[in-house]
Amino acid sequence: MADVAALIRRTAPDGTGFIRAGSGAPVLFIHGVGMNAAIWQPQIEMMKDRHDVVAIDMLGHGGSPLPPEHAELSDFADQAIALLDHLGLASVAVVGHSMGALVAQEIALRAPSRVSSIVCLNAVFRRPAELAQAVRERAAALGGHGDPHAIAATIARWFGDPIPADLVGAAETARTALESVDAQGYARTYRLFARADTEHVERLAGLATPALFMTGSEDRNSTPAMSAAMARLAPNGQCLVLGGEKHMMTIASPQKLTHHIKAFLDRTADASVGTAPAFDGTEFRRALGSFLTGVTIVTTIGAEGEPRGFTANSFTSVSLEPPLVLVCIAKKALGHQAFSTSRGFAINILSETQKTESGIFASKAADKFAAVAWQSGQTGNPLIDGSVAVFDCDMEQLVDAGDHSILIGRVRDFTHNGAQPLGYCRGTYVTPGLSQEALAAAPQGTEVGAILENEGRVLFFERPDGLHELPAGRGLGTPQDARSLKGRLAANGIGAQLGFLFAVWDDASDPSRSHVYYRGTVDAPASGDRQVRLVDIDQIADLSIADPAVRSMLTRYVRERTEDAFGVYVGNEVEGEVRPLATPATPAALQSGRRGSR
Repeated sequence: MADVAALIRRTAPDGTGFIRAGSGAPVLFIHGVGMNAAIWQPQIEMMKDRHDVVAIDMLGHGGSPLPPEHAELSDFADQAIALLDHLGLASVAVVGHSMGALVAQEIALRAPSRVSSIVCLNAVFRRPAELAQAVRERAAALGGHGDPHAIAATIARWFGDPIPADLVGAAETARTALESVDAQGYARTYRLFARADTEHVERLAGLATPALFMTGSEDRNSTPAMSAAMARLAPNGQCLVLGGEKHMMTIASPQKLTHHIKAFLDRTADASVGTAPAFDGTEFRRALGSFLTGVTIVTTIGAEGEPRGFTANSFTSVSLEPPLVLVCIAKKALGHQAFSTSRGFAINILSETQKTESGIFASKAADKFAAVAWQSGQTGNPLIDGSVAVFDCDMEQLVDAGDHSILIGRVRDFTHNGAQPLGYCRGTYVTPGLSQEALAAAPQGTEVGAILENEGRVLFFERPDGLHELPAGRGLGTPQDARSLKGRLAANGIGAQLGFLFAVWDDASDPSRSHVYYRGTVDAPASGDRQVRLVDIDQIADLSIADPAVRSMLTRYVRERTEDAFGVYVGNEVEGEVRPLATPATPAALQSGRRGSR
């Protein structure tokens, strides 16, 4: 077996044409209708250093003989198995594109011992009626050899019209193959391809080998929905959708494609070596539950235009440039089909007051959206009212990951506010904001105050002597208790939401007297009381504030608010320490996006 840079064609005893190069773990490549073995040149060059690469000319293509007039997938599978016998290859990984993916599945189903794993690229599966009709019409209209109109239509369908400048070379490679293919071989194979999309509907459940179903997000004929459906049916199936790619991604983006092929083959090879130790899935789940997370509702629009959603805490940021986020959805989830094939989704981060909404979207309720107020976002995805933050996303990439799919979204729009988020840990909800029950039990002389913010402004009371003070009272109290914090706010018609603890200190002269201040948000005061003022944060330093301890606290608040790195001060009015709660956000994070309503 030669290992040379040039692709050397060979011929098996039965007339099958093939190319072979490299050494290592064997991989069989099967092209699609109208192509030939040479279409895999980029993959051969990138994989031959670690693999024994074999690319076959399927029946009716390249140097191979014609298929029967009324060919079946079994004819093409038998051809490939015969080639493996000739080459003395007992078991191979099989990579098939389009029609070649159907042949790869047929080989794995007919001769499972001969296939270690399969990669199905841009495979078709249960075409919708309109698409199936279009393919049958193209099959019926096939003309003579090198029909320029048919070739031009195919190239436009695969690469676009006009062809993007960066795809001209790939388009010419495909055009050359189409112009050289045997007309009779092409017609017989395409007619089989037009009706073979349902061949494995009842058989994929028996596909025992690891299988990767990969397609492009922009492939309108071998859609992401098709690959996702096949991956769900195959016991060891995985789905991967490459963002921005179309049907001929094998030659349009060979490096990206081959990277994913090699990664999958490496994973399956590693998994086949040795026996993994016993793994306690229940304890693993409990251990994961120790991680305190937020709670989100993920939403999208289904194929029929209906809103869909589910509760998730597996949400995280991915990238600032470009702005990417991700969330995971279980493959067995009822909404998996809708989300894995959608063009986008929205992440709604829930507030402390939205436990009910979380429960509804975690259930199997028939009409979840009837119980919540929502509106359509910029991309059309449902945005749930009252959320702490909302990220409206286009689908960037769908990644297969075990028993879940990872939805990676490119953020197109977002909003956020100062409400307190809902948390989740060890199977129960957590409210990291204010514990009013704990405050109610505080000593009677405790002063409870708040730094209340509204759109970058802080609420102050201005005294007749021109000094300013924060809202504070004796204890948290109730709206009816005029001396308490809630009573003072109610007396001035102020609606506020208390949040995280910010400072706790004792009087140096009277240790029995304590001060507790929280951060929070406030609605814009409706009254015209001139004593109630909202002061821009950058102007707080110019205010006259009587209490030096409060003045020092506000200086820290302005600094930490700018850095987005709040801590809690614990001590007395003279000395103490600030215990940080979070690390500073990057400047890019502070400057991106637009401010939501408060």
